[in-house]
Amino acid sequence: MDPSLPTSKLAAANPAATVIEPQPQRHMGLHPVRPVAAVYLCGIFAFLNLYSTQPLLPMLTRIFHASKAAVGLTVSASTLAVALAAPILGALTERLSRKRVIVASNLILAVPTLLAATSTNLHALIFWRFLQGLALPGIFATVITYVGEEWRRESIALVMSLYVSATACGGFLGRFLTGLVADTIGWRWSFVLLGLLTLLGAVFIARWLPPGTPHTHPHHDQSPPSLWITLRHFRNPRLLATFAVGFGILFTLVATFTWSTFYLADPPFRLSTLALSYLFAIYLIGLVVTPFGGYLVTRIGMRRGIALAIAICLIGEALTLSHHLWIVIFPGLGLLCTGVFIAQSTSTSFLRMAAPAGSRASAAGLYLFCHYIGGTVAGVAPGYLWKFGGWPACVALVEIVLLIMLAVACFGWRNVGWSAH
Repeated sequence: MDPSLPTSKLAAANPAATVIEPQPQRHMGLHPVRPVAAVYLCGIFAFLNLYSTQPLLPMLTRIFHASKAAVGLTVSASTLAVALAAPILGALTERLSRKRVIVASNLILAVPTLLAATSTNLHALIFWRFLQGLALPGIFATVITYVGEEWRRESIALVMSLYVSATACGGFLGRFLTGLVADTIGWRWSFVLLGLLTLLGAVFIARWLPPGTPHTHPHHDQSPPSLWITLRHFRNPRLLATFAVGFGILFTLVATFTWSTFYLADPPFRLSTLALSYLFAIYLIGLVVTPFGGYLVTRIGMRRGIALAIAICLIGEALTLSHHLWIVIFPGLGLLCTGVFIAQSTSTSFLRMAAPAGSRASAAGLYLFCHYIGGTVAGVAPGYLWKFGGWPACVALVEIVLLIMLAVACFGWRNVGWSAH
């Protein structure tokens, strides 16, 4: 068959032949720069909002005269909303323009962020935080799919590692700015600032993010329904293992950083709201570690990469039991962040390998559903253990979840080999 013939002539010469679509030009590495920068901004401005109330939790217990578990819902409400919306948006946006979904989600996110500043009680704040979470999967799930479609296979792990490092940067900035503003001019102004920054981020993403590969479906009436495509993922053992790993990753991160704020606000540490916001500077380790981790995973393979990441988390979590602040923060939370960021970069990269072409947006939606259900459970479940064993009981729970993650990853990813890239 002559490759120089136009597609229309090929079809006319052989009506039974499948129409061959032109192959998209995928990006290689970090060039061009603007698409990479836009993906990075997606990570920053999405995670600017998600966990922004964590440094405020001790303050909110005093302002609203509420329990630790009640104010913890300001974190869990957002993660629960993400979990509920992610698979639905993943299925509905399978054939939509990735860029339009991302930009629209950023604009929508700014609305409840600004309205959170009007909250007169804890229930209202939890409500606006829930609406924030509903808008976020349009960014998370779509960016994961976008990177998998627009970059060459050998560059996906590197670009995803940069995206995850951006989420670390955004997570730090959101917590730091919230704590800083709340400690100086009031907690309401924290949400005003985050809402305005989110709008600014939407503008830059709209300018820098390319439209991406068009998604053509010439036999759209014969294609499986979106719901059926989504349900088929539950028959894929590698995807099921990846979903379980995603649950454990966010459970570990949210449980540790939500409940450690109460641990560090009590004796012998007695950290203030502003000091707790500085605590999240440890997230900046992700800016360096995650791209290095992405490079390392391309050399040692997915299974070894996830096993190494979980082992690092186990060590870091154990070190947070220390009564010395510098040990809790640097080797403790520092190692935990390192392991979590490498694990997230590895699992999202593997997701693209495990999901069939044409169903990756819905697979990303299900991954995020499990991921954020893990975060939701982590915002509530440790509170019940706190009543009996305080912070050590919370650490024990996280360590158990990490060990289960390790077993699931080693077993569920076994058919890719220890050195598979």
